[in-house]
Amino acid sequence: MFERFATEARRAVALAGGEARRMRHDHLGAEHLLLGLLAQPQDPAARLLGRWGLDLAGGRHAVLRALGGHEPERDAAALAAIGIDLAAVRAAVESEFGPGALDGPPPARRPRRGGPRFTDRGRRVMVLTLRAATGQRARRIETGHLLLGLLREGGGTAVRVLRDQGVDLAELERATEASLVGGLRAAS
Repeated sequence: MFERFATEARRAVALAGGEARRMRHDHLGAEHLLLGLLAQPQDPAARLLGRWGLDLAGGRHAVLRALGGHEPERDAAALAAIGIDLAAVRAAVESEFGPGALDGPPPARRPRRGGPRFTDRGRRVMVLTLRAATGQRARRIETGHLLLGLLREGGGTAVRVLRDQGVDLAELERATEASLVGGLRAAS
């Protein structure tokens, strides 16, 4: 299936794996695929997401918040409210124990060879991506097809993040389909 992926779509999946590793996740889910799309801001799918104010930094923040993860800015603000300067604490700890001493713990197990594996939801997004492309009789799978697969899967952290950001999912799906059809006409 990956041989049909356009360069940008293949890159989005690779970047999604990088986002999963960055978050110390041993899996690759729909939320990571969303971040992989956002990691290419000049790509049409990322520009469509940008209509709702989504970008990579905001997407990372929203995914971490949705997963209940660490939010450094929010943590620093909460500590500052009770008189603790997190930057000063970090500097003191790192001068005593070395750089990165306050970073999260290493992954519980060794990283998998080949990177994180797709979750069931992530695999479903990929299947729906292929269906979106074949439904349009597209020769190549574009990032827009990946976005359609994510939207049509309809659940999980990625869709929750989009809803929380005020994205009209039906409107985004229509706009994505229109951009792909327009792109297909231009390519032929």
